[in-house]
Amino acid sequence: MLAARKLTTKTVLASRRLASSTSIPDKFKIVVVGAGSGGLSVANQLYNRFEAAGKTLNSGDIAIIDATEFHYYQPGWTLVGSGLRPKTDFRKPVSSLIPKYITHVPENVQSFAPDTSSLTTTSGLSISYDSLVVATGLQINWDGIQGLPAALADASSGVSSIYSFDTCDKVWNDIEALNNGSAIFTQPAGVIKSPQKIMWMALDRFKKTSRRDNIAVDFYTGMPTMFSVKKYSEALNALREQRGVGGYFQHNLVAIDSSNRKATFKKADGSTVDVDYSLLHVTPPMGPLNFLKSSPIVDSAGWVSVDQGTLQHVKPEYSNIFAIGDCSSLPTSKTAAAITGQAPVLTENLFSLMDTGKISSARYHGYTSCPLLTGYGELMLAEFKYGLEPEESFPWMDQAQPNRFFYHLKKDLFPAAYWNFMVKGQWFGKNHLLRPTFQ
Repeated sequence: MLAARKLTTKTVLASRRLASSTSIPDKFKIVVVGAGSGGLSVANQLYNRFEAAGKTLNSGDIAIIDATEFHYYQPGWTLVGSGLRPKTDFRKPVSSLIPKYITHVPENVQSFAPDTSSLTTTSGLSISYDSLVVATGLQINWDGIQGLPAALADASSGVSSIYSFDTCDKVWNDIEALNNGSAIFTQPAGVIKSPQKIMWMALDRFKKTSRRDNIAVDFYTGMPTMFSVKKYSEALNALREQRGVGGYFQHNLVAIDSSNRKATFKKADGSTVDVDYSLLHVTPPMGPLNFLKSSPIVDSAGWVSVDQGTLQHVKPEYSNIFAIGDCSSLPTSKTAAAITGQAPVLTENLFSLMDTGKISSARYHGYTSCPLLTGYGELMLAEFKYGLEPEESFPWMDQAQPNRFFYHLKKDLFPAAYWNFMVKGQWFGKNHLLRPTFQ
């Protein structure tokens, strides 16, 4: 199912590229690679920053390179899997989100040549730049778990995942279809987007529909704790124990036998254990995009090497390269909230570099947020910075205590702010609609 959709999209986009490549300039002042949350936010903020300084860029000075047909609000997929919203609420054509003063190059990048400030697209188009922003996101490694793609394609397998537009509604269907048995929710070790929200929503749904006593709910995680930040981890573990959820730590899902409904987990000592399931929600492993791994701009793990404060490339010879969001080496969570903290800093530093030849004093301190749904009508708002220290917006409240106010931020305010402001470069996280100023 996933492969077929991808093949069709590639065919359509190939014809579009052939028709449009002759009209695409071969040089831009600023090239942004990726039309995701980070790419759209920073491209618009850069244009607005130059305009605010009275140095308005010409139409077409900024380009966004991305062949993707649709843009997705991925945090909304948890709401889809919880039966709260249709998935069509969280998808829009990329072309509809790119303003006329920014050139959209409907291509994917094949390779970077930072020594010549240029890149090559998959169709062979060569594009040069004065400055480059890499905002490609990360990739979901569906094949990293044996049997997962086939299980997701089988409507009767009991296996689902909120990490794809194609499968997020299957999550809700599987939750509603389960009347008894074992419901297992997984989280891999390593870099991931927050996975356990859907478990708490399913648990609450089972309770509200009088099925909870007949369904065992277990959390299998490759991590040693419930969450990376101690304050929230302790609160989540207390909640797990209070609500009777089994906790299996340092257990990584490695294989699925959907015909026999068995999941195989690898433990910290290298041994494996097979577990029977009725419902299995999978958080697949994630990592850098394949084309980035061999690029000269990435570190040994495949992430774009940038300074954790300035978001500028760590190599002086690549000082005109910046990165934002999931593709970067920044030691913080891979969330849309992190981008709201990163984009203004990157914008200010890149503007200053192009205007004066030096970066500004703007620094990113690692702020990010994980709005953790813990049930219908309640949410734990985890906010933190570098060092895994809490950095909270509501210090007069206990943010480790789930409540309804935080729930409506996630369900109602954040999606509206995203579509109406963030992708237009007008949402600044904790600063809301006010662009932060830097000394």
